Amino acid sequence: MHAFALNAPSPAPAADALDALELALNDERRALIENDAEALMRSTQAKILALRQAEAGARASDAERLTALAELNRANGILLSRRRREVSWALRHLGRVESAGVYDAGGQAGSRPQSRILGLG
Repeated sequence: MHAFALNAPSPAPAADALDALELALNDERRALIENDAEALMRSTQAKILALRQAEAGARASDAERLTALAELNRANGILLSRRRREVSWALRHLGRVESAGVYDAGGQAGSRPQSRILGLG
């Protein structure tokens, strides 16, 4: 075995971090599609950890893969925004809380409860 082989930087840590990031992003997408809040929380935590690891071992040679992962993250963000709009719509129609915030007399931001009669019984 040659001495230079022992001192060569290993590509494994960066590749492992990117693999973990890809797995977390795919898990996040699946959780969003399946409306699984617990899986979404787990995948978000895994994504944050993988991002930290990837940042620590980032290499210029990973640029193409990072671009693809960034696009997957953007697609997940679009899906998440759509889910948030669906939830806000449902809450408004159930008479829960109007999504638009208002300020109270003390200048504090808050929400205005909005009641709605759904039927007479």
